[in-house]
Amino acid sequence: MEYKKQQVMAGLVLALGLNIGLISAAQAVSLHTGCDMDCWACGDLSPECEHALPDSDGDGVMDDKDQCPATPAGVAVDAVGCPLDSDGDGVVDHEDRCPGTPAGVSVDAQGCPLDSDGDGVTDDKDRCPGTPRGAAVDTHGCELDSDGDGVLDSNDACPGTPRGARVDARGCQVIENITIDLVNDEFDFDSAALKPDMKSALDDVARRIKASKGDEHLLVIGHTDSVGSDAYNQRLSERRAKAAAGYLISRGIDATRIRTKGVGESQPVADNSTKSGRAKNRRVEIRVE
Repeated sequence: MEYKKQQVMAGLVLALGLNIGLISAAQAVSLHTGCDMDCWACGDLSPECEHALPDSDGDGVMDDKDQCPATPAGVAVDAVGCPLDSDGDGVVDHEDRCPGTPAGVSVDAQGCPLDSDGDGVTDDKDRCPGTPRGAAVDTHGCELDSDGDGVLDSNDACPGTPRGARVDARGCQVIENITIDLVNDEFDFDSAALKPDMKSALDDVARRIKASKGDEHLLVIGHTDSVGSDAYNQRLSERRAKAAAGYLISRGIDATRIRTKGVGESQPVADNSTKSGRAKNRRVEIRVE
């Protein structure tokens, strides 16, 4: 009888133990399931609950650490969940149409270097910023001077000027300097009256100026030989220069484009000790300014 009681008691203990174990297991599952469903409500950041933390934008950075939520799918991000800007230009990679922009270069909203003057050369490479709109430029962003006359194409009123030709500020060719020698008795003694040969030479000058596209401004310079005093020759050279200028004006050259100057005997081009030398020194020069 005593033996049977012991067997019954043992069975009860075993059953009780199994029940307790089943309850504990169920409670654990219940707790774990509750954690899975709402880790934030549980306040549970344990390793068992870590797998349940949300990553709303799927960028691999949990929401609690993501400083850039709602990142578009597939966009590479950094450790805090923000899209990468590999070239550091302020435009994130997935929006950057010009990746690899050099450091410090100003860019537009698409991440491309600026071209402020619109000449096709970006500002970081443009040696001539502020080029007028529509002007043709070289690879450095500088305006072309196709005929090499020193006047940029955009300002050149006379493109295609021959190489080496003198031009005015508009790029138009001007006539060369002219020297007219007064030989023999081109001028009477103490006279600035023009003789026929001198007038013929000045007629040719007037025709050339009128035919030129250039905006010539003339300096007419009178010279003398060394016969006479310095003061006398100075006055004589001035009268001769004015006589030549007045004749050009009478032939239609604008007076505002002519100025005169006398230099007396101070600039000889030949030996004043000979008759032929003195003849060469009696001259008028016309310089184009």
